[in-house]
Amino acid sequence: MLLKDRIIHESLRLFSLKGFLSTSIEDILRHANTSKGGFYNHFKSKDDLFLAVLQEAQRFWRDKVLVGLDQIDSPSDKIKKLLNNYSNNYLKDPECIPGGCVFLTLSVELANQRPEHANMIYAGFTSLKNLIRRLLDEARERNEIGRQVDPEQASDVLFAGLLGTSVIHALNKSEALLDRSIHSMVVFLDNLKE
Repeated sequence: MLLKDRIIHESLRLFSLKGFLSTSIEDILRHANTSKGGFYNHFKSKDDLFLAVLQEAQRFWRDKVLVGLDQIDSPSDKIKKLLNNYSNNYLKDPECIPGGCVFLTLSVELANQRPEHANMIYAGFTSLKNLIRRLLDEARERNEIGRQVDPEQASDVLFAGLLGTSVIHALNKSEALLDRSIHSMVVFLDNLKE
């Protein structure tokens, strides 16, 4: 792994565990096994590193969570696949995000301290919620969910469920509880058919 990639990878791990503000440059140097010169050859500042880590975290999330969705025709089944991918491929990956969902960790920490950084993360949350909403709209058009279902409300419930599940998993790392939470959201989605 190239030094720049190693710095980004180790920073992503550290940010998921400690957050951006609590992770020092010295922590990053130690974990990436480099010097200040090695760091500053690739990044102008810690804020510059944040942007690179955020970009890598987004790529990692897409690769883990959206995998296989394009091979599924049913919008409801796409949401189920997304939920299961989020659990099995993303949250259960201790190598890259040992502290849990890095976006949650950073958004809570940075909301008041670095709102410009938090807004970048919030844009990702909005995109995810909009994706779920679009899939629910399609599911309703195809009669996969009932006509009485409000896709906006249902997407709010599923999105909040994902965030809540992420927080609980970050606190206790219980795979059984994580699986149960995801299963509950799948059951919720199945019940929208009635």
